[in-house]
Order: sequence, then C-alpha cells, then structure tokens
Amino acid sequence: MTTSGIKLTSLSHGGGCGCKIAPGVLSQILKQAPMINLPKELLAGIDNNEDAAVYQINEQQAIVATTDFFMPIVDDPFVFGQIAATNAISDIYAMGAQPLFALALLGMPVNVLPVDVIAQITAGGAKACADAGIMIAGGHSIDTVEPIYGLVVIGIVDPAKLKRNSGAKVGDQIILSKPLGVGILSAAIKQEKISNVAYQKMVQLTTQLNKPGLALAALEGVHALTDVTGFGLAGHLLEQCRGANLSAKINWSNLPIIPEAIEYLRAGIVTGASGRNWLGYGHEVTLADEIEQWQKHLLSDPQTSGGLLVSCAPEATSSVLQTLNEGGFEQACVIGEFTLGNGLFVSK
Repeated sequence: MTTSGIKLTSLSHGGGCGCKIAPGVLSQILKQAPMINLPKELLAGIDNNEDAAVYQINEQQAIVATTDFFMPIVDDPFVFGQIAATNAISDIYAMGAQPLFALALLGMPVNVLPVDVIAQITAGGAKACADAGIMIAGGHSIDTVEPIYGLVVIGIVDPAKLKRNSGAKVGDQIILSKPLGVGILSAAIKQEKISNVAYQKMVQLTTQLNKPGLALAALEGVHALTDVTGFGLAGHLLEQCRGANLSAKINWSNLPIIPEAIEYLRAGIVTGASGRNWLGYGHEVTLADEIEQWQKHLLSDPQTSGGLLVSCAPEATSSVLQTLNEGGFEQACVIGEFTLGNGLFVSK
C-alpha cells in the first residue's frame, strides 16, 4: 500500500472527499458571497451546488469547467494520484459532458516527501487522465504542510444534452451506479484495520471513471445527474430534491453497499465527516424507526470518486441500467423515486 515507508495518510488530518468543508458551514460561507448579475451564457454556476460550471459559447457548444483536490485517502502515492484525478474528472461526466484536458493542482511538503514519491502521485493522475482520453496540459504547485493533489478539468457539452442536478420530475426513478462505503473503508485505513480484500475493492471503485455519464446524457428519459462524493448519498440526493422542489423516497434494503463497510461500521469505524454532514442536513431527512445508527452513518458517509446518481423516467430505467452495466457498473440499481414534497425519506 506504500512504496516509500512514509504513510501518506499520516501526513493529513483527513483524506479524499472527507476533507470537504461541512455542508452547513459551506452554506454559511456561500450566503456571504457578493451577489452579481450572471450572464445568460452561464448555464450552471454556484447555484444548487452543481458539479461544474457551464458557459455556452454557441448554439451547439458549452464549455464545462470544474476543479477538485484533496489530501491522501490511501498510502500508495500512485493510487492516491489516480483516485484524485478520477474523482475530479467525474464532475465532467456528471454534467453529461466530454472531458477535453486537465490542469494539475499540486501542494506537497517537499521537505518531508521524497521527489520520487511526489512524482508517483502525479504519474497516477496522468494515468487516470490517459484512461479518460485526455492529457494534463499544465498546472500549478506549491509547498504545503499536508499533501494535496487534484485537477482542474475542462470539458465540452451540447447545451441540449446538459444534465444538471436539478431536473428531477415526480415519479422519476433514482438509480445509483456504485456501492456505498468508501468513506468507512478510508477510516479503516487510517486505523490500520482494513483487509487486503477491502482495500482492493476500494481502489477498484475509486479509480473507476464515470464514463457512462456521457451516454446517459443522450437518453431522453434521463432528467438529472450528479455524482455522490463528500456530502454522502443523503447530501447529494437532497441537492437534487432542493433543485427540483421535490422529495425523495429511498429504500434501505435496495442500497448497494460494500460488504466490508458494513462489518467496519458495526465495529464502530466511521469518518468524522459523516457526523459533520449529518449536522448540516439531518433535519431534512426522515428515517424509518427500524433504521439503526450504523445505517444512518452510511447515508452521510463521504464517498470519494463515488457513483452517479441518476434521475430518470420509469420507462427509461431499463435503458439506464443497461448503459451502466455495459459500462462496467454491474451493481447499479434502483434505490427509490422522487415524489411531491420536500426532504428525504428513508424506509427499511
């Protein structure tokens, strides 16, 4: 899991998308941002926490821009870089867009980490970009106390096929493409309690590009897309609810979950971000009486490079699942539906 004898995860106070500022705090920060008149060409901006900014340049083309970076979630430097880059590129796919190129963001404690370790991190990022068919065209680096790596990613989309996270309609089915539990596994790494099997599953999931987002955007019955990352399933599903002025109902028994994550949860292994997430939006979630504390933690568990969360018309469900399955997402499944109302309801 490490090649230098230095545990990357020991150099940071958090890892992966668990580093995100808590949703409640972020909301307060954004509320104090100055209000400006946005141009009509800006199809997606800071409103409703979209995955990327979108700026239309002509009738058929809009530029999509996003950035994402974080501290180590694993100790292997190459894998850390690969995960961070995969996670950043995911925001482009979550808008139904095609990535074009990337810029690297690198902050490293250069007096602590050997140059060859830092080079492995950037090599991992380059590998993820190559898998997406893009290149790293430049970037910026600084000397920091904790290791930080990520990307700025630029993409392009036909405005007619742009998928925001706010387009859900009443009766839409909610489909999740990747199993939950990555945050719990990252906490197990920090505590040196993760098994090799669980670690390999985590690496496979977090380095799996959300490429099907491009094909899903072309399906007429797909109304909204986002990816599940630092705010957990509940947080990102609530963003879709607020954007569409609807409620979501999900069934716990339908959720795809990494089996080892359940084992670690029952043993009390959770992330600090899970609790911070719940403080930010827990008042919008109604849980069935049968839902236990460990299950509640999973709903707010921060996912790094998580799956796509798809809102689609019932008649498009089979096409969405087929597209995801053919793209390598065999555990994709329907977890609930959108209804009138507001907030998130979780049944057993």
